[in-house]
Amino acid sequence: MNHIYPENLRAQAQLWLWTLRDIVIIGVGLIVAVLILTRFSFSLPLVMICAYSFLAIQLDDVSIKLYILWAWRYFISKQQYFEWRWATK
Repeated sequence: MNHIYPENLRAQAQLWLWTLRDIVIIGVGLIVAVLILTRFSFSLPLVMICAYSFLAIQLDDVSIKLYILWAWRYFISKQQYFEWRWATK
């Protein structure tokens, strides 16, 4: 019996372009957003879920959401450490 193993066994499970965690968040969010839309005619939750689903798309194990998080950490939240020295030959 032959088994097919993925190349990276520690990679997160993906379904189409999202991780399974993102699929669950998008699915539950869509249900809640549609209920809010039909009950109160308020479409902001639906727009937020659509924006999240776009930001969570993963290609080559990197999503726009992760890239924005890395940029936030690099430019704003983490202190940069610089050490100045004279150049030696």
